[in-house]
Amino acid sequence: MSSFWIIVCLILGFIITFQIAKASEYVAILRGEERTRKENNRINAFMLLAFLVVGLVGVWYCNEKLKGKILGEAASNHGEKIDTMLYITLAITGVVFFITQILLFWFSYKYQEKSDRKAFFFPHNNKLEVIWTVVPAITLTILVGFGLYYWFQITGEAPKQAMVVEVTGKQFGWEFRYPGKDKKLGRKYYKEISEGIGNPLGQIWADKDNHDDIYVSQEAHIVVNKPIKFIIGSKDVIHDVGLAHFRMKMDAVPGIPTTMWFTPKFTTKEMREKYGPDFNYEISCDQMCGKGHFSMRGTIVVETQEEFDRWILSKKPQYLAAMEMQKSAPAVTTTDSTSVQTQATTSIQ
Repeated sequence: MSSFWIIVCLILGFIITFQIAKASEYVAILRGEERTRKENNRINAFMLLAFLVVGLVGVWYCNEKLKGKILGEAASNHGEKIDTMLYITLAITGVVFFITQILLFWFSYKYQEKSDRKAFFFPHNNKLEVIWTVVPAITLTILVGFGLYYWFQITGEAPKQAMVVEVTGKQFGWEFRYPGKDKKLGRKYYKEISEGIGNPLGQIWADKDNHDDIYVSQEAHIVVNKPIKFIIGSKDVIHDVGLAHFRMKMDAVPGIPTTMWFTPKFTTKEMREKYGPDFNYEISCDQMCGKGHFSMRGTIVVETQEEFDRWILSKKPQYLAAMEMQKSAPAVTTTDSTSVQTQATTSIQ
């Protein structure tokens, strides 16, 4: 029924618009085509000038109200470079924007049709064509140069002392894995994934490097002023690790690990002092990944080394958690456990 009324409203709207257009046409005929056209030109010229003024005031107002208030300042070293690149781009394109828009609307007003003015036709000029081709080419080359310079720094190798964290996306959440005292992440195999026996990432328990790895979900902890390297993957579809406050993002692709690294500049506590007690560093999915995409959010806690050490010591290796789960339900998991260990040994060999 609602669809019927929507169609009726659309038809009525079309009829009303058509009748208004016809009425305007009849008025123009009665008053004289030439006179009506000139009056419309004057009105349009004035409105374009008013639009220019109001538009420029609006640009200034929005900039003053929103600058630095949506995401705040960049919270990582790479984020600073991204912001610098953005400001350079805005400065160059901003100058071009103001010059072209002011000229566009001013010319529309100044050179409106008048009875004592004739149009001047300017069909071709080699010098002007060279100028408006070469200048944009040089400008874009500069912008691309800045972009490549920062891109190679951002995507280059992480420092050797960087802390390594594995980030895995799934519909619709995030899972994190930290290496233990051996500083090595154990091997994993997607066929070993089983939530029921405490193996959500498919770790191969026969690989001893897995025995001290720490697993957490939805909330990751990292250390301020220490390089952090994320090794990124996905368990199902393509996701995207979005770290807006750090100005970083990277695709999470099933079967193809990707990496990114940065150094956080401020702890979560420091950011809350600046932007309020509700502030949190957020990890979001920046790639449409299904009907629950909007809810795919996690938290990154940036803290001091001492706070991180206390937090990591409070966590139990996932290997121990998995073994306890298997012991608590021997009738269900004994066979599965044996199968998993056999497959794991075969996979390593």
